[in-house]
Amino acid sequence: MKPRGNWSGNFSTSGLIILTLGLGVVGGVAMDRVATDGLGPLNKSPSFSLMEDAWSIIGRFYVDRAALKPRAMTYGAISGMIDSLGDTGHSRFLSPGMVKALTQIERDKLQGIGAEIQLKDGHVVIVAPLDGSPAQRAGLRHGDIILRVNNAEVTGLPLDQVVEKISGTAGTSVTLTILEISSGRTRQISLERAAITIHNVTWQMLPDTKLGHLRISSFNRGAAEDVREALTRMKQEGATGIVLDLRDNPGGLLDEAVSAASQFLKGGNVLLVKNARGQETPIPVKPGGLAPDTPLVVLVNGGTASGAEIMAGALQDACRARLVGETTIGTGTVLNEFPLPDGSALLLAVEEWLTPDGHVIWHKGIAPNIVVALPANDSPLFPEMERHMTAEQFRQSDDRQLARAIEELKDHKTES
Repeated sequence: MKPRGNWSGNFSTSGLIILTLGLGVVGGVAMDRVATDGLGPLNKSPSFSLMEDAWSIIGRFYVDRAALKPRAMTYGAISGMIDSLGDTGHSRFLSPGMVKALTQIERDKLQGIGAEIQLKDGHVVIVAPLDGSPAQRAGLRHGDIILRVNNAEVTGLPLDQVVEKISGTAGTSVTLTILEISSGRTRQISLERAAITIHNVTWQMLPDTKLGHLRISSFNRGAAEDVREALTRMKQEGATGIVLDLRDNPGGLLDEAVSAASQFLKGGNVLLVKNARGQETPIPVKPGGLAPDTPLVVLVNGGTASGAEIMAGALQDACRARLVGETTIGTGTVLNEFPLPDGSALLLAVEEWLTPDGHVIWHKGIAPNIVVALPANDSPLFPEMERHMTAEQFRQSDDRQLARAIEELKDHKTES
């Protein structure tokens, strides 16, 4: 069977299942649509006969006859095969509804709460809220665990069932019970689902400075061109340095991530792609970048995934920028989507991404040069929030990661 296409990373989606609840799978997939040749099938014997025997025994003897649902049993068996690979939350089985949601994400047509989630040790974990989404406005953060949906327990449920419970049309409501891992506090929140508009890039000149704050929230279609436009406008505004904010960026299209990274690099490679045979192919920097010499600091955190990790790793390996924040999620693979006859699909890791210096991203993530954690009660400050802030309000904000990035840029200016 040939794959429908390649999803790089967790959208270049995160060692996780990144879904936009409301929803679709994004995370860890850098959607670079190319066919991949397989290495040959596994030996079918005796595994399939064992599965057939188990199916038959369950069907003949299981006492709760109402619980015998062939479709759910089939999907559970497929999910179990994927889970046995150990690529938890990244390679995965998609129900027909999740395939449809993924297609909606590609088309930027989302309805829901606007959060990326993954399954981790049986728990439903928030990877990141999307910018401007109901989830972000409600204060959901990376690492929060969803315990209940409308008072129904979801721990241990398959992801597609959780997605079904949380998803819904714009204007309807859903209640989530959240466990904040950082504080240990449990809280209940009610969110109104909405139509989600994904803005790839936002930017703002930081108050009382000549520094630009450039946020890339995802690498959907047009992201690289949005970056070029933002860089042009920041240059017109007299920017002497840039804080590149990749926090809570789930990734997206591989080519967009490569093109965006190339705006800050003079040459070399953006990444290496390693296939199942162990062969490595370099992906070079695209010429014509607009800001190869502008002082730069990059912000990353545990929600930085896939294509965003590619960009961060390329800039770090080239000694082009220092990374400030927390270790990224570690979703350094290309996912291929293999459609199944009933409309479901498999997302399988078929290629691995390495940084230009050969560092492994998958399951490890990229460690920042300067570790700065953001406390549980503090929130990241993004450009759209800064637009109407005075210099004093900005100085009183609690985003210590951004504050440290600004210090680094000021130190750079002093040294030069």
